[in-house]
Parts: sequence; structure tokens; C-alpha cells
Amino acid sequence: MIIDAHVHLFPPEIASQRDKFFSTEPEFKLLYEPPKSKLVLAEELLARMDDEGIDRCVVFSFPWRDMGISRLCNDYIIEQVRKYPDRLIGLSCFGFADPREAASETERCLAAGLSGVGELAFYIEGFTESIISNFAPVIEVLRAAGNLPLMLHTNEPVGHQYPGKCDVMLRNLDKFLRLYGDVPTIFAHWGGGFPFYHLLKREMEEVVANLYYDTAASPYLYRPQIYKIVGEIIGFEHILLGTDYPLLKAARYFKDMDQAGITPEQKALICGENTARLFSLAGRK
Repeated sequence: MIIDAHVHLFPPEIASQRDKFFSTEPEFKLLYEPPKSKLVLAEELLARMDDEGIDRCVVFSFPWRDMGISRLCNDYIIEQVRKYPDRLIGLSCFGFADPREAASETERCLAAGLSGVGELAFYIEGFTESIISNFAPVIEVLRAAGNLPLMLHTNEPVGHQYPGKCDVMLRNLDKFLRLYGDVPTIFAHWGGGFPFYHLLKREMEEVVANLYYDTAASPYLYRPQIYKIVGEIIGFEHILLGTDYPLLKAARYFKDMDQAGITPEQKALICGENTARLFSLAGRK
């Protein structure tokens, strides 16, 4: 089974007139004002899945400031998951203008059939200590629902600049895990370098026990060796294929994995087995 754990979808109302949202949503403008930044509907994703032999995708929209827009997008994700239950797994996505409202939206989406929360991102203000405290109500909802997964946007703190690259403090990611690490957490984009700290002798083994990393945007950011090196550090059971589609297709990731020299068994873990286990899909076709 091949599962792409990181895919963005948008409803037609946004995909067809994105410029209407730029004035009040600076993060959305930052990432999607360039014409080359694609917005896709579920039908285009399903065609791509069939073309690349992908069995399932984990889908979500965008962390809007306006909760009304978040609900619109989450409703679209809910609708598509209900329409294609054997192909799509949905996450609830939103901003944190009001943490209690975010928790209420999480409850609503989980009750409607979504499977967790993400990709939550803070592209302008960065991942600050005040934001960490705002997570508490949402985390409580995920705990009450049986410890459902949460995905966080992360990025490397060094290297070239690009739209959406924010100030991610590694110590704040550590603080987040120490507070909420009982909830399965996915650090997108390889955790911005966080895997290295799994090698620390004290405390970290417990802190990162429920931590996963996805590979989103990896061909743009890292050499293929990252698959083998990170896998040896953290265990291949904690890496998830994520394409960040429509940014990239899966073929680019498969090529890098093959060049990395990992085993077929390790590739199978990354490409689907780990995500199936995380979202309790084992045994389902």
C-alpha cells in the first residue's frame, strides 16, 4: 500500500478565485500569490493517485486566520472523505486566532469523520512559546478522541529563503513535545533538522516516542542520503512519505529513495506501512 501523508486540497470557491482572499489572509497570499503555486480539487488528486499508483492520501487545506474560511475548507475535506472513503483520509486545519474556537472546530471535524489535525503552520509569526500554549484546548480534544494525530509545519532554520519559511525554534519544538508528546505528532518537512537530536543521551527517547516525520518538499531541500541517514537515527518506522502535492508528485520521492540505497522493506515502511499504522488502516484495502 502506498499512502501520501501530505496533500493540500481547496474547494472550488477558493481554487477559482484565490485573489479574493489575499487582502485578509497574508499567509495564503505569501504562498499562493505566485501563479505557479497550484490549487487542486479532489478530482485532480484522484487522477494523479491513479496515475502514480497511490492508494490513499492524507488531505487537508490551509491554516486560515478566518475561522469561517477554515470551516468552508474543512467542509470540503469532510465531503471528499465521505465521497471517497477508501482513498482519502482527512485532517482538520485552521489558524489560532481563538484557541477555544480552534478546539470547537476540531471537535466538529472529528465528529464528521476526519482523522486528526493538520497541517498547522505559522508562516509569518513563527512557532513561538505563546503559540505553544494556545495548542492546549486542541490537544485535549485529540486526547479525548483517542490520541488522534496532529501535523505541524516545520522548516530548517538555515539555508536559502523561500515563501513560507518561518522562524522555527528547535527548542520550542522540544517544549511542544514535552507538553503534548503523548499525542502522535508529525513534524512535516523532516522536522527542520530535529531528527539529529534523537541522538541526545538524556530524556529524548521518551520525548520523541510518538513523533513522526514526513518527507514533504524533500527533493527541493535535501540530498537523497537523508532517507538512509535519518532512518538510521530515528528508525525507519517513524518516516512518512509526504509529497506536499501539488508542489511535487510522488515519482520524485521514489527516485530519491532508490538513490539513497535503502532496502525494499525500509521503502515500504516509508511509502505506506507507517502511515497505515498511524491512522489505524492496517488490514484495510
